[in-house]
Amino acid sequence: MNVEYYLKFLISKLMSRRIQRVNELLKEEISNLILREIDFSKDVMVTITEVETSLDLQQAKIRVSIMPFLKAEKILKVLNSQIFNIQKLLNKKLKMKIVPKIKFQLDESEEKTSRVEQLLRKIENNV
Repeated sequence: MNVEYYLKFLISKLMSRRIQRVNELLKEEISNLILREIDFSKDVMVTITEVETSLDLQQAKIRVSIMPFLKAEKILKVLNSQIFNIQKLLNKKLKMKIVPKIKFQLDESEEKTSRVEQLLRKIENNV
């Protein structure tokens, strides 16, 4: 019984480390592809904040932070319109048996943090 538990534990640790390495690789490669392949105006900054790959390596959610936040929806549409091209280049670049299908999502955490800080400053100034 203990050997079976130990084997399951080792397999889960190896899989989580593998997923973590895949996430890091995808983050780096997609960042480079976006930088090279998509022309954004100089007043826009796009950052990949997180990559979350499914355990079966079939899908990966790519969370992006976009500054200024007012242009986020427009930029997200541009990214999604280029997703086929980015996926194709990613498939060629990576030497993996399965390259996860990517999907872009807007990461709103920085905008929420900024809003909370704004409100706190406002409260502080009124006190």
